[in-house]
Amino acid sequence: MNRITGRSAFLALLKDEGITHLFGNPGTTELPIMHALKEHPDLTYVMAMQESLVVAIADGFSRASGRLVACNVHVAPGLGNAMGALYNANFTGTPMILTAGQQEQGHGLMEPMLYGPLVRIAEPLVKWAIEVTRLEDLPRIVRRAAKVATTPPTGPVFMSLPGDILNSEAGVDLGHSTRVDTRVKPSDEALQTLVQRILRAERPVIIAGDEIVKSDALNEAALLSMTLGCPAYQQSVAYGAHFLSESPCFMGSVSRVQKQTRDMLGAYDLMIVLGADPLRMSVHSEIDPLPNGMAIVQIGLVDWDLAKNYAAEMALKADVKETLRVLIPALKAAGGTGLEKRAKNGIAALASKNWTAQRTRLVDEIAKNRDCTPIDPDWLTLQVVEAMPANAILVDEGLTASRYMPALRPNRDRFGYHALASGGIGWGLPASVGVSLANPNRSVVCYSGDGSAMYSIQALWTAAHHKLPLTVVIANNGGYRIIKQRLLAFHQSDHFIGMDFVDPSVDFVGIAKALGLEAIRITEAKDVAPALVSSFARPGAKLVEVVVEGSVKA
Repeated sequence: MNRITGRSAFLALLKDEGITHLFGNPGTTELPIMHALKEHPDLTYVMAMQESLVVAIADGFSRASGRLVACNVHVAPGLGNAMGALYNANFTGTPMILTAGQQEQGHGLMEPMLYGPLVRIAEPLVKWAIEVTRLEDLPRIVRRAAKVATTPPTGPVFMSLPGDILNSEAGVDLGHSTRVDTRVKPSDEALQTLVQRILRAERPVIIAGDEIVKSDALNEAALLSMTLGCPAYQQSVAYGAHFLSESPCFMGSVSRVQKQTRDMLGAYDLMIVLGADPLRMSVHSEIDPLPNGMAIVQIGLVDWDLAKNYAAEMALKADVKETLRVLIPALKAAGGTGLEKRAKNGIAALASKNWTAQRTRLVDEIAKNRDCTPIDPDWLTLQVVEAMPANAILVDEGLTASRYMPALRPNRDRFGYHALASGGIGWGLPASVGVSLANPNRSVVCYSGDGSAMYSIQALWTAAHHKLPLTVVIANNGGYRIIKQRLLAFHQSDHFIGMDFVDPSVDFVGIAKALGLEAIRITEAKDVAPALVSSFARPGAKLVEVVVEGSVKA
């Protein structure tokens, strides 16, 4: 058996698990890994300038490719820096192997500089966490980590890598990779019961979520809605391409306002949930979003979400795509000509109020604000949508500026749209770097608010360094507008302390240029479209700062 160092074995194992990029920010305890990279020139190291960016870039890479990712951060402070981004990755179930260098075994007992209990720090936000204590165990641990991370419900795992393990050498069998095939469908009995339950419903509604993306079931979900002739919505936190927008049955996203959602759902008698946490709300309300007596059937592999908050008549732990591939023919066979007629009538009834019809009316309304000064943020969103190349990928963290983005830009492929999921801002800019790295042949647009961008602005350097086809559009309203809106709405106060970026204002163009990007600032509406079209069409990383209306009205 050939002898190998722990550091080289670690990288060899990652590559065998399908890793092509290692995202990191190196420190002294990670130097063994940096040393070993020269033995693995086919592994691309992507450096970011702070650990939260490392994890967010890796997260974006995975969300835009569906692949396992690996990232490495620096001991306890580095892991601490990464926790907010790890929270986001955990929220979206990103298959990720996160590692951190650790002090040599025994040395940690002396509590040296930077030491901390890494496994305990990481555990609340990962599926599995472990410290390697023997070089001989390293292959088994990496293989298990990859298997755990990629098995639905997918999610991040953590490994602590002591320096003595990485620097030691032994004859080690690297073993083989395993992937658990979870593309399962319901039993024949359960399928027939589901068919009969759906056909009994007089007014069904579909709510689709993130598992549509993970199981590649966009076409199947749209076909189900057309087979039934029933409305379909995205889950209330629509952070991905959860439904084909231009399907005749698509109605948009479920509101995160409880009363609005309850009123909307009141028109239906059966909620068909496809791989979603359907009714995740934002702020507290005494009103429950689910109407009394609403029946639910739910399909998905994330068992935590099945009947999590509301009882389901049927909860099927099954792959969404595989289930729909057998469910739709079974519905057609059982429903016959009656179902065909009902579906045809249902689709016709939705034509004047579906997503496409709503979009037409919304565009006309937004267009009225084309000449506003400062620039209207909704109009800016429309300009971004209309200027983007057809195959471009959008990463959206515009918050108040992009409130209408899901209503304006159609979802046409499962990796074409990515938005903030957990609510922890600062994700979008670094995530767009990862999205671009995963899709080098597609233009990527990051649409971000100014407040979100400042959480992670140094990610621009990584974009410039890798010469990515990425355009960052900053909607600069001069502060935390969403917090102002909520202070006014919830507390009837307009005393906006700590919510403005003034004295001094933030110079995004200056920052971008300092980090290696081409950058421009726009204050006039007439300059928006030409600047966007030019930026989206040319190679390289660019930033377009657009000054938009930031006032808040009662």
